[in-house]
Amino acid sequence: MQLLALGLNHTTAPVSVRERVAFGPEEIGDTIAHLKERFSSPATGGISEAAILSTCNRTEIYCAVENPDSATESIMDFICERKKVTRSELEPHIYRYEQEKAAHHTFRVASGLDSMVLGETQIVGQMKDAERVAQASKGLGIMLNHLFQSTFTVAKEVRTATAIGANSISLAAAAVRLAVRLFGDLHNERVLFVGAGEMIELCAAHFAAQHPKSITIANRTLERGQTLARTVHAEAIRLAELPERIADFDIVVSCTASALPIIGLGMIERAITLRKHRPMFIVDLAVPRDVESEIERLDDVYVYTIDDLGKVVSQGMASRQAAITQAQTIIDLRVSDFAGWL
Repeated sequence: MQLLALGLNHTTAPVSVRERVAFGPEEIGDTIAHLKERFSSPATGGISEAAILSTCNRTEIYCAVENPDSATESIMDFICERKKVTRSELEPHIYRYEQEKAAHHTFRVASGLDSMVLGETQIVGQMKDAERVAQASKGLGIMLNHLFQSTFTVAKEVRTATAIGANSISLAAAAVRLAVRLFGDLHNERVLFVGAGEMIELCAAHFAAQHPKSITIANRTLERGQTLARTVHAEAIRLAELPERIADFDIVVSCTASALPIIGLGMIERAITLRKHRPMFIVDLAVPRDVESEIERLDDVYVYTIDDLGKVVSQGMASRQAAITQAQTIIDLRVSDFAGWL
């Protein structure tokens, strides 16, 4: 019996692929039972245990198998069949780990080292949910039980012994840090993202982790905005609606490919009047800039450029790097323990 982990995540697949292969909570139990029943013979992989972790940023299947190669082929064929994707659409984005390398990957995931938001804690709860569903679906045996219990122990050790979540080392994390500095917690703030590219996707994940009052995506192409919006439980609007809607938002993060500013002085002056001078926090991550420079002179508006965020990032880099090194040392030790158990 061997441990196999197969999946894709935000570093290997765009959101348009991730959303197509995601498993909803209501289908995971049946899928586990189906994998065990359909691929139990050695010829199809000999899958005897299975668990599925499916979030907006990753879909991963953990299995105990007799033949990793055959099991990989069976699972890939199953995903293509169930999710109506072709092998050519799926294969470039898939990673595969076996035995202690699978454990190493799982420990990194639970510790927040593999997350879009580095060091975030939500993933541990999602993995515990995955374990509970697998347990209820009779998907766990000696292999996956040991993997999950080891994983939760490692995640707790990393968060207790390191400062993995303490400092900002990405522009997106720095934007959140500055917003929290201005507003305190973000539970009552409405957030608007202008654009729907990779940087906005990353920022949306960071801000969503703070549980703001609402999130909205404004994009030229509504369909692309809706795709991103589904991953963070947001509303999507057309970019053309921006002048009428921007006053509704306390936090605006913009990153488009526009050659000219799309957020002008007049637009923000009107917004501040409508907001009765409640503060507005604007982050401009675009090059060239999306936000007219004159806006920085307005009262009650706090504008930060990509250079401003870069200074915040440089302050947090050294201490976060030390935490990452510490976390990796802990993980390596626990992988060695797991390899001995195998």
